[in-house]
Amino acid sequence: MAVGSVQITGTGQLITLSRQLRAAGGPPLRRNFQRRIRRAAEPLHRDMQQTIRNLPITSQARKAGSRGGSSPTTRPLRETIAAAVRISVRTSSNPGARVWIDRSALPSDLRGMPSALNEGRIRHPVFGNRRRWVQQNTTPLWWDKTVRTHTPRMQAEVARVLGDVRRSLT
Repeated sequence: MAVGSVQITGTGQLITLSRQLRAAGGPPLRRNFQRRIRRAAEPLHRDMQQTIRNLPITSQARKAGSRGGSSPTTRPLRETIAAAVRISVRTSSNPGARVWIDRSALPSDLRGMPSALNEGRIRHPVFGNRRRWVQQNTTPLWWDKTVRTHTPRMQAEVARVLGDVRRSLT
């Protein structure tokens, strides 16, 4: 699974229910359905942000005589990526919940960083010096692991919401 988005959908069940909601013409029912689907995805959204914020990033040991120092930017990497995690819910075409990283909310130089972090390896020039490169490591597949832990709970919650809405339609 690639970093970027995860969707929980019941495919045929959600599409059928969406059509029934549209036919029933009940905006309050649709809002309730949308709110409950969003509520089912919010724990994944929060956990994804928390996982990014606490992601350990280690670097190679310095060689003798090499200098170090603070970053030339004041932008915190993990917080910037965590702020770009979004949640969206659709009840019309392709209904369901989606948790994703909005790359347009990231600075242009960090748009590929979520994928690099998920691979577990970040290779970059030292302070912009393209003749000296360094590699930093992190926990690989953090996105996939977080999604995998939340998937059963979200699927059960969506199934429960579908049942409740279906009962209220009949």
